[in-house]
Amino acid sequence: MSFDLIGSINAARQAAGFLSLEETVALGERGNRILDPFSVLISNGVHLGEGNTIYPGCTLRSEGEAEIVIGNGNLFHSGTLIEASAGSVRIGNGNQFGEGGFTAKTNQPGSSIQIGNKGRFLNNPSVFGKTELQDGSQILGNISVISCVLGAGSSFEDPDPDLRAGLLKGSGIAKNLSVPAGHVIQGQGTFEQDQMVLQSTFHPIR
Repeated sequence: MSFDLIGSINAARQAAGFLSLEETVALGERGNRILDPFSVLISNGVHLGEGNTIYPGCTLRSEGEAEIVIGNGNLFHSGTLIEASAGSVRIGNGNQFGEGGFTAKTNQPGSSIQIGNKGRFLNNPSVFGKTELQDGSQILGNISVISCVLGAGSSFEDPDPDLRAGLLKGSGIAKNLSVPAGHVIQGQGTFEQDQMVLQSTFHPIR
């Protein structure tokens, strides 16, 4: 008796609302690099642009009318989980998710996550609620970010840290915060608005 391994895998994927292996591989026709299609799960409701790189062990899952819309040239390291169920997730171009994992979930009523361009989100941050991570923003560390706004600015590559976009770094819970360009809140356990300082406090202008 022969066993149809690929057919069995595809049946399980499609029952859970994910693309088949063949459909996942076909995303490469737009220049996307799916490095291990067997370990990458992408829902039918995910709109993926061009030139994205997705490492093994990533999940992009949408439910119902909630969409995940992804632009071009993003990098999704292993351990990235993006789920849209109660609201949409929209991602621009040229962002880095991980190394060290990244989670974004719109799993509560009224939630939505907007991510701009050229952001960097490393070392297992988690994003929830109604959150805006504008162009160039960064989250560095195991931080639960709930309904925050990180203001737009230049990327981490700008030699002047006070021109860079809003930044959160450390570990803990950051809720209902607004961090404009050039500023950072560094926390351990909790993040408070009055902890905000200029980024040049930690990184002198080169």
